Amino acid sequence: MDISIVIPLFNEDESLPELSEWIVRVMQANDYSYEVIMIDDGSTDNSWDVIEKIIESNPNFKGIKFQRNYGKSAALNEGFKAAKGDVVITMDADMQDSPDEIPELRRMIREEGFDMVSGWKKKRYDNKLTKNLPSKIFNAAARTISHIPLHDFNCGLKAYRRKVVKSIEIYGEMHRNIPVLAKWAGFRKIGEKVVEHRPRKYGVTKFGWERFINGFLDLSTLTFVGRFSKRPMHFFGLFGTLFFIFGFLSSLYLIIQKFSREEYGLTNKPLFYIALAVMIMGMQLFLAGFVAELVVRNAADRNNYLIERKIGIN
Repeated sequence: MDISIVIPLFNEDESLPELSEWIVRVMQANDYSYEVIMIDDGSTDNSWDVIEKIIESNPNFKGIKFQRNYGKSAALNEGFKAAKGDVVITMDADMQDSPDEIPELRRMIREEGFDMVSGWKKKRYDNKLTKNLPSKIFNAAARTISHIPLHDFNCGLKAYRRKVVKSIEIYGEMHRNIPVLAKWAGFRKIGEKVVEHRPRKYGVTKFGWERFINGFLDLSTLTFVGRFSKRPMHFFGLFGTLFFIFGFLSSLYLIIQKFSREEYGLTNKPLFYIALAVMIMGMQLFLAGFVAELVVRNAADRNNYLIERKIGIN
């Protein structure tokens, strides 16, 4: 199969008919074999009814319905599991991503050898204060921390080699950091393409400033997990040892001063209490490293979602 298109959605019943027709036109014009996987993330409108009607008229469309809302990361994770195409394309369902970008994204994967190509909404039609500004701040921080030269980490329009989506796990709100996940999984040829960002035609935005605060926190978590998930003792043990050594040497200095000078007030010195606190912190960090090592070796599956229905998904 040439292409799998994965579309996570929440309350998008107005846009789905037009979006599906547009995708079909692009697929037929390029003679692609394809599947479109729509993941209904617990919508409260008629989105699932619309998906069922689309699937009845076109067997290339498939559907997954969550029993409740889990978030975009969960929807993408399930869509990636089900995808069978050589190239996997993700896009949003609100009609702000153009299906006309799909052929070029696929070409960059197949002919230029990219593992992943991320869209760059160079010209945006979103609110400058609530979406554009925080987006620029987040992207600048993500570039600095990850060393991946992308302008738009969170663009919903992306293309992947199938091996990439089968090698990464998306949970929490990590969909904003998929390029970082791909890099940590060993896929380093990550490209970028300027894509059309269309004005919103249906519905309202589901995101605000809080998504970027969460994005920063997730990026910090991902950076730590990527470096130390298999060896947490290297992180906790290092700082625990340094703290303990500092506290121990400070305590030793104070004890020597006490023995050499009888008038020396040991417990009157702030350094005495600092040294004790630092030694305790060092031991706690060291023990945290041991606990983390045990957790790593006995980690359970994180991605279990209640799925109400599936259509066309084996």
